[in-house]
Amino acid sequence: MSLSIGIVGMPNVGKSTLFNALTKNNVLAANYPFATIEPNVGVVGVPDTRLAALAQIVGSQTLLPAVVSFVDIAGIVKGASEGAGLGNKFLANIRETDAICQVIRVFNDGDVIHVEGRVDPASDMEIINTELALADLQTIEKALPRLEKEARVNKERQHVVEAVKEAEAVLNAGKPVSSSKVDLALIAELQLLTAKPFLYVF
Repeated sequence: MSLSIGIVGMPNVGKSTLFNALTKNNVLAANYPFATIEPNVGVVGVPDTRLAALAQIVGSQTLLPAVVSFVDIAGIVKGASEGAGLGNKFLANIRETDAICQVIRVFNDGDVIHVEGRVDPASDMEIINTELALADLQTIEKALPRLEKEARVNKERQHVVEAVKEAEAVLNAGKPVSSSKVDLALIAELQLLTAKPFLYVF
């Protein structure tokens, strides 16, 4: 059994530092924006004291713990959906994750650059959530014509089209898809970022 978590946030908020702490890796965590360009992936076994006892009961020779994969991606900046910073193409690296961990900077340190020029956790959260929502809207915009075409041939796909349009309306209202009553199973193929569970790390 495995779980995968994508780590997102603004540049220089501690994403790679958190990744290193969780995975015992030593990836570059530098004091300049976009130190991470290619995604860093680390896999960690989940300790479970019950595992040895269960293996003994069933006579298993091998212990395979559940694992968590962490994916550390480049920082997201305001306007990424329009190409600012590194753009938002790298978000594809976390589309397949099960959940998203958003790292929010709350520390003041004049030696650590903040791309917005000030530490404002609420603003940072809003920027990231907006950019993820805009990325989801782009995904829907690309997928909807194909889904509508499929629904004309296969009427059962009409439920998917309706659910995707409902998700689009939720995003246009400024809310994440996960906060709505949209049937997430119907839209799972789109791997919308705002449909995933979120964990905030401050």
